Amino acid sequence: MKWFAGASLVLLVALAFNLGLLAYAMYALLGVMVTSRLLARSWAENLAAERQCNQYSANVGDMVTVALSVENRGGLPVPWVLLEDLLPRSALAQRPPALEVKGSRLQLAMLAGRGRKTIFYQLKCNQRGYYQVGPLVLETGDLFGLHRRWRLLTAPHFVLVYPEVVTLEGFDVASRRPIGEVLLAHRLYEDPTRIAGVRAYEAGDPLNRVHWRATARTGQLHSKVYEPSTVVGATIVLDFHRDSYQVKHEPYRSELAVTTAASLANAVYEMGHQVGLLTNGRDAVDRIRREGWDHDPNSRQAARRVAAMLDESDRLAPLGVPTRRGPEQLMRILETLARVELTDGLKFHQLVTEAASQLPRDATLIALLSSITTETAVALGNLRRRGYAVAVILNLFEVHDFEEASALLLAQGIEARHLRDKEAIVGICRKQILRAS
Repeated sequence: MKWFAGASLVLLVALAFNLGLLAYAMYALLGVMVTSRLLARSWAENLAAERQCNQYSANVGDMVTVALSVENRGGLPVPWVLLEDLLPRSALAQRPPALEVKGSRLQLAMLAGRGRKTIFYQLKCNQRGYYQVGPLVLETGDLFGLHRRWRLLTAPHFVLVYPEVVTLEGFDVASRRPIGEVLLAHRLYEDPTRIAGVRAYEAGDPLNRVHWRATARTGQLHSKVYEPSTVVGATIVLDFHRDSYQVKHEPYRSELAVTTAASLANAVYEMGHQVGLLTNGRDAVDRIRREGWDHDPNSRQAARRVAAMLDESDRLAPLGVPTRRGPEQLMRILETLARVELTDGLKFHQLVTEAASQLPRDATLIALLSSITTETAVALGNLRRRGYAVAVILNLFEVHDFEEASALLLAQGIEARHLRDKEAIVGICRKQILRAS
């Protein structure tokens, strides 16, 4: 608009002072500008695009191939068009990037009338997450650089990258409690110190099971029925509050916590036990921009801004998968862990307090923590005193930090295990170490 205003002002001056040559030049300039604007608008509106991805879910290390097809539906050739397929800035900022681009997602092309241009590139998935691919940002304009047009083409695609699962060397989440407080629905082991009732004697019952008083009173053999003494399965509670992770250790410590949670869930699932997940992190799907974009932005920066995913979410509700058995249980947990992100919502002790009524008593509660506060230790201690089997894994590198954190838990009668690095995941459950005290 500044060029139009300037040329119009000069034209008025030329007409006022009867400067014919200058007026002719301004007429020509205004004509070129109007023609350029109309051509640029026509070129931009006649361009259409289509994106295809060979997969929408992947594992760490997989390659996702993206194909972009751009078509000029008009009869006039487009002298130049700059194409860029957007990716989340957070996925490209770290080193190594969470999504490593193989090929070029930014290209300058010229399209003939009714012509087509195809762009191929690949994404190597180096880290779990939920990533937005696209939309395609298009920029074109006239040959003189007087006018440019930007458009957003193709709806974005979303790629879910599952967390890495490490095979554990030995695993036992059954929490032995000789004096158990919980009556279980699934009886695996019985506590001979706790009699639940009496039944008629059955062939094969050992003599130490015979209830002699009931036998003498009725004149028929009766056997004792014991309450179970083993808690089976696990509810994995992952602390994903932003304050629990030091910035200098990110994203390594948070990703290590997710990998550990996925490995624990896989081990429990493979054993056929019930398994669940609870976390105070936010769901990446929950923060995706749901309203439509501006399809005609006035700058490349504006196009990037309106096409990007939201950076924040005000969600405070816990995120999780109920503890139960089932063939789909592991995939639900892995999908949730793939999408979970650090947030500044509920702190861990608030999460435990809010969700305590929903935690099953017949499954060990495994807390994955990267820092310990007095409130956190007290909240876990309260669960233990209410009859829950509680185990804690501390995601800390320094031994000194682990010892300080363990002291707070030991005061509540809870034993903690040390998760120092990725290599420690393999043996984190070796030799039945996840026993609640």
